[in-house]
Amino acid sequence: MLTDDELMRYSRQILLPAFDVAGQARLKSARVLMVGAGGLGCPVGLYLAAAGVGHLTLADDDVIELANLQRQIAFENTQLGEPKAQALAEQMRRINHLVTVEALTERLKGDDLLRQVQACDLVLDCTDNFATRFAINKACVKAGVPLVSGAAIRGEGQLAVFDTRQPDAPCYQCLYPDQGNDELTCSEAGVIGPLVGIIGACQAMEAIKMLAGVGQPLTGRLLVLDAWRMDWRELKLTRDPECPVCQ
Repeated sequence: MLTDDELMRYSRQILLPAFDVAGQARLKSARVLMVGAGGLGCPVGLYLAAAGVGHLTLADDDVIELANLQRQIAFENTQLGEPKAQALAEQMRRINHLVTVEALTERLKGDDLLRQVQACDLVLDCTDNFATRFAINKACVKAGVPLVSGAAIRGEGQLAVFDTRQPDAPCYQCLYPDQGNDELTCSEAGVIGPLVGIIGACQAMEAIKMLAGVGQPLTGRLLVLDAWRMDWRELKLTRDPECPVCQ
């Protein structure tokens, strides 16, 4: 049930025929886990809080550094040294006091990661390294929870939804069977600021669609962005019959 305040706050998306009050009510009752509160996590968290996702859990063990401020738009100079998860959570609460935001200032792994995944309806991978991405994917497959994955480096971005509840749908490891041995990070290769905003906003859009039950999610598809040319490509993804995670 939505209050009068909620009906007014979310009126612009409730006006959408496919969304309506029912979609907003689904967002209100949803529980989401975001892993990573940096370049991707900032736009994801701000948009999901503003949209009215009822319970959001953020996990990140990093602190705000000066080099983050070029792209991590939820943070300010005065917050240098603060835990990212706490700082982003507070900004999300300022945007929307009607949602519950929980901050975890630790690196989720093993059973702790699996428990957090099992407690939610959707996971957003906003991290920047393959080891964590593979761990999140494995937990999502085991728990039967859909995963919205984003990545950005240099001027290139990727976006996909992995939902192995769907017949023949691939998981993240089907996309990278070699487990990303050639990994580079933004601190090594660089990244242009607006790129993480674009990919993060798209992750938030996919999350809202899936939680509200509207539109067509990116399950089985990979979007690749060349931001220097503003060229989007779509690749079809299939399940790897030899994948050690989802088979």
